[in-house]
Amino acid sequence: MTMSAATQAQRSRYNRDAVLSATPVRLLTMLYDRLLLDLNRAEAAQLRQDWQIASDNLLHAQAIVSELSTSLNVEAWDGGEGLFSLYTYASTAMMSANTSRNSERTRECIALLEPLRQTWHEAAGMLPAAPAPAARVGGILGIG
Repeated sequence: MTMSAATQAQRSRYNRDAVLSATPVRLLTMLYDRLLLDLNRAEAAQLRQDWQIASDNLLHAQAIVSELSTSLNVEAWDGGEGLFSLYTYASTAMMSANTSRNSERTRECIALLEPLRQTWHEAAGMLPAAPAPAARVGGILGIG
């Protein structure tokens, strides 16, 4: 089933508005949600040997991890360097999963990153809602 151009444009506008109005914490949880969506899609594509779809999703997941890595202030808290190391490991594992077409490496990334996604969602749920600052939104991560 294909979406009409009008429906796609409407969905794109909705997604862009959601990102622009999101708090920084919500943006982080959105990134993690998309990261795990990409990894799960990649694994499913690998299992059915649809290598192009698997690669596209793994590359997008790597872009998200890269964004998470570059925005991480490792000096801000004691666990910062450990989290940075985990991002580095996951990125390397995604590259390996892609080049070797190895669904087990993709599953390993899911197993490493899903608990973090859940933890960020739990932490976000404990914070009071705050207005979002003006944000710069780029389309490379597919959120906007």
